[in-house]
Amino acid sequence: MTLPDAGAGRGRAGKLVRSDMDREARSTPVPLPEAVPGEPRGSSVPASREDRERILAACRERIRIERPVPPLRLDELRRLADAVLGGESGNGHRDFATILASNEAWRESLAAIPYDRRLLLLPQCLRGRDCAAPIDELGLLCRGCGGCSIGDLKREAESLGYMVMVAEGSAIVTSLIRSGRIQAVIGASCLSVLEQMFPYMEEGAVPGIAIPLLRNGCKDTALDIDWLREAIALRGDAPGAVPLDFEALGREVDAWFRPEAIDAILGPPAGETDRIARGWLGREGKRWRPLLVACAYRSFREEGPLDGAVRRVALAVECFHKASLVHDDIEDGHDRRYGIDTIHREHGVPIALNVGDLLVGEGYRLLAGCGAAPEVRVEMLRVAAEAHRSLCRGQGAELCWSRRRVPPSSAAVIEIFREKTAPPFYVALRLGALAAGAGGEIEKALAEYSEALGIAYQIHDDLDDFAGEGGDLGDLRPSLLLALAHEKAPEAERARIEAVWRGEADLDEATRKAIAALGIEEAAREMLDRRKRDSVEALSALRNGKLKGLLRMMIGRVFRQGEAPGREER
Repeated sequence: MTLPDAGAGRGRAGKLVRSDMDREARSTPVPLPEAVPGEPRGSSVPASREDRERILAACRERIRIERPVPPLRLDELRRLADAVLGGESGNGHRDFATILASNEAWRESLAAIPYDRRLLLLPQCLRGRDCAAPIDELGLLCRGCGGCSIGDLKREAESLGYMVMVAEGSAIVTSLIRSGRIQAVIGASCLSVLEQMFPYMEEGAVPGIAIPLLRNGCKDTALDIDWLREAIALRGDAPGAVPLDFEALGREVDAWFRPEAIDAILGPPAGETDRIARGWLGREGKRWRPLLVACAYRSFREEGPLDGAVRRVALAVECFHKASLVHDDIEDGHDRRYGIDTIHREHGVPIALNVGDLLVGEGYRLLAGCGAAPEVRVEMLRVAAEAHRSLCRGQGAELCWSRRRVPPSSAAVIEIFREKTAPPFYVALRLGALAAGAGGEIEKALAEYSEALGIAYQIHDDLDDFAGEGGDLGDLRPSLLLALAHEKAPEAERARIEAVWRGEADLDEATRKAIAALGIEEAAREMLDRRKRDSVEALSALRNGKLKGLLRMMIGRVFRQGEAPGREER
């Protein structure tokens, strides 16, 4: 098959040229084949090659015209499929068209990724009936006997540099993607398996092309070999489409916090206070915020080293963060962080307060002297100052509550979450984008994304605490679950919950059971899911594929057990 020109229908500056032909294509659905008798509606693959090619061509044209920026949500892909098939006249092939729409949306990105960073995933059901090849935890160990197409496909792909696995999805696939070794996946499977895999691919913002098997089931199946071979050989020259190498960026950012690297940016330490502050700045942590600065910068600036302005901005963001931790530890009475004594525990409260203030000053000094254009530096300082004010207001509301220990409303708790947790996400992303020269067109999307993600993270943290995986719900900070419980509990139960709020009683098993009986966990999980959906939907307005993919992947990482920023990262 011949691929259409990826740039067709686009004018200067990559803007879409809407022609009369385009408008006609947008409104004219493809003629549809008949549904396969006995198949559930939307679940079948067209039986004839001609019908499959017709739907594929219509999907390509639709993607060419609309130019959607992946990753796309399932509802967005289904809208594209319905437009191709004529809505309710889909006649059994909606899932097939949805997969093809996803393929075409990702095609340009996948084509730009080197072969040796791709994974080919083949289904075991393609093997011959008499296949004697062993199977281990990684899948079928093909011996290349020639009894089926697996051996030939495997040889072809490996000769190009692919990693090949003959398995129906596996934890090892997810591990390879998270490690950064694999940046794209080409796979073949039945529609039902592809549908199950889609959320994981979308969450990870992994470019992928899926070739549906022509029949469901684990025997007597068939595959359009030409479509798969075309996908395997796919190459392009659009470097801007290659996803960010998150792991490599993380390693580079870590190097910026070695003592010699910090001194190279800040200058030689002037005394003991400088040395204490810089030692704290270099303390280990996940460094999400400077990493987000670097990723946002790379989303807009693909070439050149990460130095100058972006390093100063990343260091500034970490200065603000580490200063907030110094002050938080004093305010919350915490004596340990990163497995060692806090600064106020080691040096006393006066010195710790002074170190935190110094780090705030260093952050603003770095932004003011980062080397960006004057108007950009002014905007950076405004963004940082607004976030600083919001963070202090949120922390102030929490501290004022801790003096009274009166149960706040769930709305008041959400507002504290919004002011305390959303700004750090936003500041890191916005400052990184500003350092790269991005304009204000992304500001609204970043603000909405950061707010939804920050609130969702705090709700997730509260749920962990209630399950006993974190701290105590009564640990001197407002809890959404306790607020909901107080609002919903009958009068007889409220006194017990209020005692926990005031710190006069532990969250014992009886109280946990009473709260669970009110359906509070379910209510909190619904709120969490809604905020996560809001964060995904906020990305729809972004036209920068790298940034959109990064932010979509971040949602999955923040809520993946073991990878979320922990208490030491607040």
